[in-house]
Order: sequence, then structure tokens, then C-alpha cells
Amino acid sequence: MLLGSADQGRTDVPAVRVGDEAIDRSSLWEAASAFAARIAGAPAVAVHGESSLSTVVAVVGGVLAGVPVVPVPADAGTAERRHILDDSKAALWAGPALDEVGVPRVPAAPADRAPAGFRAADPGPEAAALIMYTSGTTGPPKGVLIPRRAVAADLDGLADAWRWTRDDVLVHGLPLFHVHGLVLGLLGALRTGSPLVHTVRPRPEAYAAAAEAGGTLFFGVPTVWSRIARERDAATALGSARLLVSGSAGLPAGVAQAMEAAAGLAPVERYGMTESLITLAARADEPARTGWVGRPVTGVQARLRGEDGAPVPADGESIGALQVRGATMFDGYLGLPEATVEAWTPDGWFATGDAAAVDADGRYRIVGRMSVDLIKSGGYRVGAGEVESALLDHPSVREAAVVGVPDEDLGQRIVAYLVGEGIDEKDVVGFVAGRLSVHKRPREVRVVDALPRNAMGKVQKSLL
Repeated sequence: MLLGSADQGRTDVPAVRVGDEAIDRSSLWEAASAFAARIAGAPAVAVHGESSLSTVVAVVGGVLAGVPVVPVPADAGTAERRHILDDSKAALWAGPALDEVGVPRVPAAPADRAPAGFRAADPGPEAAALIMYTSGTTGPPKGVLIPRRAVAADLDGLADAWRWTRDDVLVHGLPLFHVHGLVLGLLGALRTGSPLVHTVRPRPEAYAAAAEAGGTLFFGVPTVWSRIARERDAATALGSARLLVSGSAGLPAGVAQAMEAAAGLAPVERYGMTESLITLAARADEPARTGWVGRPVTGVQARLRGEDGAPVPADGESIGALQVRGATMFDGYLGLPEATVEAWTPDGWFATGDAAAVDADGRYRIVGRMSVDLIKSGGYRVGAGEVESALLDHPSVREAAVVGVPDEDLGQRIVAYLVGEGIDEKDVVGFVAGRLSVHKRPREVRVVDALPRNAMGKVQKSLL
């Protein structure tokens, strides 16, 4: 079974705590089984992804019923929510009453109990566990079909990389509708048997309190770690943790250094996509190396290819297109066979669209998206992500986005859009040149009030 059974976790602490609500594993299975009985046979169930025990019950219930779960962002707008519901063909809705939801609502209550004779379904490893939607940066969000075997393989690979066991207590406050917070942060905890403490929001004081209460494994995105690093007491409290994990974007070196100084350990990094789940991860038994997302997890292979299709040297500097394949991969985009075919190379590798470098030990460094983050300037190939990380270490810079704009002399010149206070262009350019190769320095700095972002919080560089 994907999540094991009701009696495979610890009994000395709640299996899941969300804010002030908590539930033990046996009660969770009872409530989830009641939900599963209500939705049995449905083609898919859409779940309002708020941070609550009701969401946890609905997701686990979908898994027990063998019904694909469609996580819907809690902050989705009317049009986005309607698109996800219509496109996924979800027949049921676990969430609040909303005008744009035209399918029956089904309750998911932590106090519910399984009906007599209920048995969890086992549709097999190839059945879809989730239909997760992409962020829609290049058009309407696409439904990604994630099979049960991909989820199981990924979670087992990460448990190996991070030495994650039932003796850990996982802590995070990430959304329960993304891969990071939902697949890793909920299903991962349930599969390993480790208790989960969800802080509702990833506030520094909440993470510190969870650490003092025995939390050992903490998940966060760079913004979370940045805020904790600025709160010295909170960062120090995390010194009792076994492992800190960062993902979803590159971790600025300054943030890692601040966490190292205060807590005695820096977050390790990992990389993945909705389509592939987490494919690269730094290991718990190796020192954290900021900016590097580690090696392929068990069951996954990765490679880099240049524009001519040739392998890229494993020298840690040469940049190529990242391609992956293996046990964690999706089964295609729902109802989009042409887009599915286009996502794969002729020889069977998934083209991530990301640019990366790899060293001689097989560890990868992500430098950005091939389409907007690979800048060709003066004969050099520069990754925007690397420059952005350097810029974020500058004390005056709060946010940074780097793009390449056409230039008659250089081909493309590096332009940095920055948000912050008291930013001096010459100082910032010299700051970057002192940390990276001189050719990677911005040729132009533009200070703005805010960076354009989509609903997922990702910078829309096409608008810069």
C-alpha cells in the first residue's frame, strides 16, 4: 500500500498536527476510510488545499479509495479553480461551498469513522494517485498524471537520501497543494511513519517552537530560511534539528551562512518538478554545499546535453539542458497527448527545460530555465540563477531577477531587476564581480518597487 497501514506509525505522538489540531494514525485512517467510502468509484476528487486536518483526511481518503486526488490551491482565483475542476473531470469536491464549483461536495471530517466492512482499495502501482496542475507560466495550467508507483519510488528515494525514518519528527508550514508540502510533506511523513507537525504558516517562531518540542527534520523554501536567518533566536533554536531541507528555488549563500552560524547546520537542497517529483537531492550524510542540489535519487538518472545534443563536460561549470528519466516520472499531461510527446526526447528522457551544471562526482547545480535563464553574453553561457543568488547576498537587495536582453556587441547583456533600499548600481555590479567571474556581472541594474509574479509566486520574467 502506498501509505502503509493504520498501525505502522508511532503511537506515542499524534501522526499529524496542523496548528492546534492533532490526530493519531488510527483515527486518521478511520476518518480517511469514511471519506474513501463516500467517494469510491469516482473518476477523481478535487480537494481544497487549505492547511487543515480536513485536507489531510481528504487526501489520505483519496489514496485509500484508489481515487485520483486533484489538489486545488487554497488561494486559487475563480477562473483557475474552474479550469482545474473542468479539466480534471473531478466528480466530487472536498472543500467550502463556492459558486464556481458545480459538482457535489463531500465532507472530510477528522471525527468520522470508517463504515463496517470497509477495505482500502489497491488499484495497482500504475494507477494515478494525483492529478497536480502546473503553475501555468506558458498558458493554462496542465494536469499532470502522477502514478502511485512514482510517489512511492520518490518517497523511498528521499528517505534513503535524507536518512528519514519513523524516529524523525517532520516540521513544515508549506502549502498542502504542491509537491513540496503535499507529496513530500504529508504523504512522505505517512509513508515513513514519522509524525508531521504542520505549522499552518512557515513563521520563524513556529519553526523554533517545533524544534524545541522535538522536531528533527524541517522543510522550507528559501524565503522561509531567509526569514528564520534574520531571527537569530529562531535560527539558534533549529540547532537541535537533524536536517534542514530547502527547495523550490535556489538558496542564497548568505542565508545558508547565516543558518550555519546560528544553528550549526545549513539547509541541504533538492530539485524536482511536478512532472518528475524530486529527482535530485543532496544527502544527509554529506556536508551541505549551497547552490548544489545533489545527485539523482534511487531509481532516477540525469544527464546534461548541449544545444547540439552532445554530452556536456562534468566540470561543474559547463551548462547544459537537464534531462531526467526513471521511476518517479509522470504518466503524461491529462488530455494533451501532443504536449506529452513534446516533453520527451526521442530516446526517452524528460526534458525539464532547466539549465544545469554537473561536477565529476555527479552532483548537479541548477542555474535557471533554458528559455529565460540561460544568457549568452560575449561568448559565455551564464545562468541567471547563479547571478541572482549572488545579488541576494548584497545587504541592500531584497529581491532579484536577472534576464538577458538583446545587445549588438555582446549578443545579450545581463540586466538585473532589483527590489531593495539604497541600491547603488556600481556597488552592486562590483559586488557580483567580486564573487563570480567578471563576465557574469550585470551590465545594467534597474531598481523596481516589485517583481511581477504569478499565482504561485514565481517571477514572470517575460514581463520584465
